[in-house]
Parts: sequence; structure tokens; C-alpha cells
Amino acid sequence: MATLFDNTLKRLIEAAEHLDLDPGFLGKLKNALEMTQAYLSIRMDDGSIKSFLAYRCRYNDSLGPTKGGIRFHPDVNADEVMALALMMTSKCAVMDLPFGGAKGGVMVDPHSLSIMERERVSRAYIRAFAHVIGPDRDIPAPDVGTNEKTMAWMMDEYSTIVGKRTPAVITGKPVVLGGSLGRDDATARGAYNIIQHKARTLGLKRGARVAIQGFGNAGMHMAQLMATDGYKIVAVSDSKGAVHAPAGFDIGELLAAKRCGRVMNMAGSAGVSVIPGDELLAVDCEVLVLAALENMVHKGNAGSIKARLIVELANGPVTPEADEILKAMNVVILPDILANAGGVTVSYFEWVQNREGERWTLDQVHARLKTAMEREADAVWAYAREKNITLRTAAYVLALSRIAAAMEALGTEKF
Repeated sequence: MATLFDNTLKRLIEAAEHLDLDPGFLGKLKNALEMTQAYLSIRMDDGSIKSFLAYRCRYNDSLGPTKGGIRFHPDVNADEVMALALMMTSKCAVMDLPFGGAKGGVMVDPHSLSIMERERVSRAYIRAFAHVIGPDRDIPAPDVGTNEKTMAWMMDEYSTIVGKRTPAVITGKPVVLGGSLGRDDATARGAYNIIQHKARTLGLKRGARVAIQGFGNAGMHMAQLMATDGYKIVAVSDSKGAVHAPAGFDIGELLAAKRCGRVMNMAGSAGVSVIPGDELLAVDCEVLVLAALENMVHKGNAGSIKARLIVELANGPVTPEADEILKAMNVVILPDILANAGGVTVSYFEWVQNREGERWTLDQVHARLKTAMEREADAVWAYAREKNITLRTAAYVLALSRIAAAMEALGTEKF
């Protein structure tokens, strides 16, 4: 069975067929620059000691210091971390950021930890990987199971180790500690910027129906942005289940239900019914937003999708086999390495602000993000038209062309 890393590499290899690349380039890109593993030994609240396996992968630094999130999840493994680091390498290149790609993770269920235990795990992670990260070498950020509080602990621990306050080592921090305004909804806003910019091309009209798989941070912000713009949110799901409202949810009530703990609280409201979580993909709608985890759409369920546009807010939510099925169905996929790149783009803005000792206004952040997303969306669409390929392949072609140019400029030893 193909792994997430296998799937990611396959897409890169397919994209390389559309470029005239040095034979050594792909060989170099098939292997991570650096993969580090450690066990984090933590004193639990009951006095016992537990150890958690942790990883940090720096995949490629041809374009600059590596950048990528840290996830806390019980299913974290080396293959996943390496695959996500490769995706980040491509994502930073697509957005023309001066970063390579990285990723990290701890094999732990954060919901099973007290807040003090989460802090101990976060600080232990930095102690284990302080020699790997740094504002000019590798800059972590939040991911699944981590948040701005986690990043605050990590930044503080690193600063203690190096003996000076170093906010630029971590992004996604609280604003009061050097975080950027606009980081909270950046992932969703970046995708929303592209949808706004390409609405006519995509055939989207005001009132189009939207289903969202994964009603967490990104999914909630996406729902709010699209509802405010006149789109109709008709189905959402989270880890507890899914609800369906064919006539559309009241977005205020939906967000309030989620903040109270679960979207299932909406069941019983006028026109709202519970549906099995796996049936959300087959809901009748124009736009399907995938904001959960990887490999959620596969050959077994891709054929049931009715949406004409899929937006990948999650990393790797559609398998290559499902890609082929959806292509035959004329479903347009806004690929993850472009669609969810708003997060890393505003992380870059945060890094710049930290290094320059500046604070940008929210309007400045939103304007710069909009410009960046529209610019790179236009570049991806241009490749897709020129080479008659999907948006996903076009995004990887654009990324590969930039990474290859950097590696070539650095000299023959980079191949």
C-alpha cells in the first residue's frame, strides 16, 4: 500500500515530466536533507514518567532556511513527517517564499494531557531539537494538535537555551509575544482569496453551496469568510459527527455551536439533520472544502462526490488514485500546496516582522496575503493552460522549476 510519502513523491515525479531538469535533480529531491528522532521523557502529573517519540525533518533548504509545523497526534510517524516536509518544500516554492520545507511531530494525543503536561512536552521537544532549529536554519510553527500557546512555550524554551529572546525562531505565536495579526485565519483566508480571484473562471456564483469536512480552526474560518461573501454552508463535520442543512446554516448559530463543543448541537434546529461523517463527501453542493486529515478522499469514495470544486485546506486529503477518478469526472481541485499556503505565507510575514522589529497592521497583512495568493494562483493557472495539465500538477511544476533553479545556482554539488 502506497504511503503518504510515496503519493507525494509520485506527484513530484509526474510534474517533472513537464520540465527539462538535470537528471540528478529528482534523485536529490527523493531524499530528505535531515531526519532527526528523539524520545521525550516527561514527568506526568501523577508523578510517573512517560516517553513520547518525536521527529523533526528538514527536507530541502535550497531556497532558504526550512519552515514547517509541529503536530501532536497519536498517529505521527516518520513517513508522515517526511511527506509533510516534502509538501512544505513545494508549498514554500509555489508561494515564492525564501524558505525550504520541514515538519515535526510528537506521537501523543494532546487531549489526553493536562495543560501542564502539554507544556512539558512542548518544552522537551525544543530541548531535544534545539540544535536543529533556529531563525536562520529551521523555523517551526503550529500544526494539528498544537496552537499559539504551544508556540509560546517553545519560543520561550529556545530563548532560555540560547540565552537571548529569539522570537523569529517560531511562528504562530500569540501577538503579544511577536505573533502576526492575521495568522489565526490565514490558511482559510488564503484559499478564500483564490476563490474570490478565480470565481468567474471556476463558474462560482453567489449562493453556491459549500460542504466542509473538518470543522476545526481552518474549516470554521473558511465557513465564516464564505458565508459573509454570500455562499451557503450546507454541511459540516468534525470528529464528533456531521450535520446537514440543505437550505443553509445560520453561520452565527453554527459557529456558536462549535465553540460550545460540537457541531452536533445543531441537530434538531430547523432544517438541520445528522448524517454519518463519511456521507459528507457525497452531499449535493458546488464546493467541497477538505480541512481534516490526509487521504480522506480515496478510490473507494471519490466517485460519490457531487461538488464541482474541491478546496484542499488539509495536507494530502486526496490520494493519487482519487485524483484520476475526479479528473475523469471534471472536478476541479484547488491543490493543498497552493490552497492552504496562506498559513505559511503569513508565518513568513511574522518571521520578517520579528527580524525587523516591526508590527504590521491587520490591513497590511491581509493586503499582502491577497496579493501573494492571487499572484501565485495566476502563475499556477498559466502553467495549467500552457501545458494542458491539472492545477495540482501545474502547482508542482511551478514549485519544481523554482527549487531546481535554486539548486542549479548553488552549484553542481547540490545535485
